[in-house]
Amino acid sequence: MCLSVPARIAKILPNDVALVSIDGISLEISIALVDELDVGDYVLVHVGYALAKIDPTEAKRTLELLQELGSAAQERRA
Repeated sequence: MCLSVPARIAKILPNDVALVSIDGISLEISIALVDELDVGDYVLVHVGYALAKIDPTEAKRTLELLQELGSAAQERRA
């Protein structure tokens, strides 16, 4: 099973690279597979590659669900 995570583009760098933010963590990824990206856009990231540009509302909804899953997992461990 593969998992891609929404990330917001913080900065476009040379050579088809972008700096993205995922839940407060900054990461450099390749944007070579996706055309016409701008700072502030959301992309789905899998193993360091942007796979697709996604709707900001859907990205935020997905990130909220992932945070809920993380919180639920922590509660089970407690």
